[in-house]
Amino acid sequence: MKASTACMALHYQVQASHLHDHLFSITLSLASPSAQQTVSLPVWIPGSYLVREFAKNLQGLEARQQGRKCPLIQLDKCTWQIDCIQGVPLTLSYQVYALDNSVRTAWLDADRGFFNGTSLFLRVHGHEEQPHHLHVLPVKNKADWQLATSLTPVKVNARGFGLYAGDNYDELVDCPVEMGAFWRGDFTACGVPHQLVVAGALPSFDKARLLADTQKICETEIRFWHGPKASAKHTPYPRYVFMLNVVDEGFGGLEHRNSTALICGRRDLPRLGETRITEGYTTLLGLISHEYFHTWNVKQLRPAELTRYDYTQENYTELLWFFEGFTSYYDDLLLRRAGLIDDASYFKLLNKTINQVMQTPGRLIQSVAQASMDAWVKYYRQDENTPNATVSYYTKGALVALCLDLRLRSEGRATLDDVMRALWQRCHGGPMQEADLLAVLQTLTGRSWRSEIKTWVHGTAELPVRPLLSAQGLVIHDDEAQMAQRLGLRAVDGPAGVHIKVVLRGGAAEQAGLASGDEWLGVDVGARGQGGSWRLHKLDDLKHLLGTEKRFTAWVSRDHRLLRLPLTLPAKAVTWRLAVPASRPAGQWPAV
Repeated sequence: MKASTACMALHYQVQASHLHDHLFSITLSLASPSAQQTVSLPVWIPGSYLVREFAKNLQGLEARQQGRKCPLIQLDKCTWQIDCIQGVPLTLSYQVYALDNSVRTAWLDADRGFFNGTSLFLRVHGHEEQPHHLHVLPVKNKADWQLATSLTPVKVNARGFGLYAGDNYDELVDCPVEMGAFWRGDFTACGVPHQLVVAGALPSFDKARLLADTQKICETEIRFWHGPKASAKHTPYPRYVFMLNVVDEGFGGLEHRNSTALICGRRDLPRLGETRITEGYTTLLGLISHEYFHTWNVKQLRPAELTRYDYTQENYTELLWFFEGFTSYYDDLLLRRAGLIDDASYFKLLNKTINQVMQTPGRLIQSVAQASMDAWVKYYRQDENTPNATVSYYTKGALVALCLDLRLRSEGRATLDDVMRALWQRCHGGPMQEADLLAVLQTLTGRSWRSEIKTWVHGTAELPVRPLLSAQGLVIHDDEAQMAQRLGLRAVDGPAGVHIKVVLRGGAAEQAGLASGDEWLGVDVGARGQGGSWRLHKLDDLKHLLGTEKRFTAWVSRDHRLLRLPLTLPAKAVTWRLAVPASRPAGQWPAV
């Protein structure tokens, strides 16, 4: 293998040699460097819009030419310049600390290894478009470890360790690597080979069921984009890899060009002998559907501002409401079309999304286009004021897609499915702008949609969800809200009392003076406490303590001070509940 690296312009070698220290050792060989060669490590990973400062985990960087050390000058937090001889092979060596058990960075211990290239691989400035090769060495004393990645294999052993190739730096860092004693299953969807890798699952995990359900999702989505006769020649990738890390508690995913990294809780997996679809398993299937849909809608069809990633800083776009929001609309809808959930389950998921948006005061403050721009400083840096000042481009974006789809269908000229496929054709599966969406809508329907996009996307008025759903025959019930929503707060029950996490704008809790971080210990029932004083352990117990009384005083601990805060229970607060009339045949929802 060493002899073959001499002709490679860029070659990275990764060795998981320090399992208990959680250190990956990396060697970067550059055949023909510049005289003052610059290298840098990305500050963010595409798909997760936050500057994460991956360079904080890099250590021991050294550069050598012809066996001699080259001087290194650090230019900023993640960039180095090497004083070297132009054209003479250059070798860099360094280590990366890896103990973030998420989909965004890297992890290494005695049981498992995982990394994204943005966490490990220095970018060689001026050489980004050259072929990049990756050689991952087998892990010593780990004969049962395998390796999975969507990079193109060049020379690998039966367990997957060896040499891989990427066309350029973007491809190298967009193909994560999973290592360990994982389970692996294979299937074909519309002629395209797919692989499912699962690490950390219990023995009761129903492998065959997850494999079959994932295949249904993939086939449904390939045909969504490329039609009922779709085959391997239509898809934007020759093979695809799902990497699922199973933990005690966790949830998330990150899309890549021909793979995805996922994380879920062990209780979310299907179990042997169990035929029902649990809420946790439905959520996992929705995650798989979401990340796979991104293969087209963000990795290929992408914001024009992200045509080329700038790894050194934030990459701003106002279009996350489309790329994340519309994907969030389709992830559950395509589960329904794949036959994995029924109408009742689908409407339950849609109901949840609607209530999440309606219970967020920030929807009246921030437009979903602004939320897209602010992702770097607000969505990924949430605090106690986030629900009051912001709206999620995932959930509200999904409702924009719902409204657009129902409005299109009511006019009878097109559907949102038609719009998505027309966008794919118009933009050649590449960069797009909001103007492209408007142009496609105009072409398909013969009228302008600027008013709807301006109001729904760039404004803060309520979306017409209720009238559009009602027009499709759905019954919308206004159920009495739970105590937290009635009071306008979000809280966690605990042994010491009710811990206040968020106080929502305009609610009774805010008017009374409750604040995030308060411990709600008890209540005096009645305007003058005539109903007695009671300890409070669970917020929902409040309705039993109050009975028919609406006025009470909360005993709150704040910074070790006891406060008495008078409250009045609001007369009414409601939550939406969607229902399908009994007269409506199953599967007749217009978007299915």
